[in-house]
Amino acid sequence: PFRIEACMKALVTGFDAFGGEAVNPSALAVGRLKKRVVNILVRTAILPTSYGRSTAALQTVIGKVRPDIVLCVGQAGGRAELCLERVAINVQDARIRDNDGKQPIDRPVVKGGPAAHFATLPIKACVAALREAGLPAAVSNTAGTFVCNHIFYALMDIATGHSVPMRGGFLHIPYLPEQAARLGGAPSMALDDVVHGIETILETCASRSRDIRTVEGRIS
Repeated sequence: PFRIEACMKALVTGFDAFGGEAVNPSALAVGRLKKRVVNILVRTAILPTSYGRSTAALQTVIGKVRPDIVLCVGQAGGRAELCLERVAINVQDARIRDNDGKQPIDRPVVKGGPAAHFATLPIKACVAALREAGLPAAVSNTAGTFVCNHIFYALMDIATGHSVPMRGGFLHIPYLPEQAARLGGAPSMALDDVVHGIETILETCASRSRDIRTVEGRIS
């Protein structure tokens, strides 16, 4: 399913700051990624933390990059691990307002779409590789209902109808230490470790590109 004869292309996205934070660690980490990881050319983009604008922004950059792999990354304050998400659900239910001041409640991401989409990256292999690299990591079964879940669902919906085979997934990352210090000692992770984690995920996807035809995200 991949163009493995030449270099594969990966698109890694982060989000801009939201919820009163001055920074979003996902944007900072994406900005530090290497331009090439093993046999993968890495392209990056920062998406707006907006229900209304993020999908179109993602569609635009996918059209430009034509990636084999898309990994969207977002902040999950309070989590202590790198969390590869298994499933995105078709609901918008915001605890806080997005960066456009919108706060949808019980609305679908895609009207008439399936109830859920599963990640198609080898999430369990990626978690194993992250742990082997000394990074705390886990498979997560909930991406929430904020813009992170929204873009994860939108990504997988785009992938189902995309003209070029494309695998996708979502990574939630903890606060940075400076955020955690200000917020009273919440779990955190150093930016360098987050960057290392993302690159480890890309390396794992590359190493498994020939036998990634099954959707590991559906395996319990």
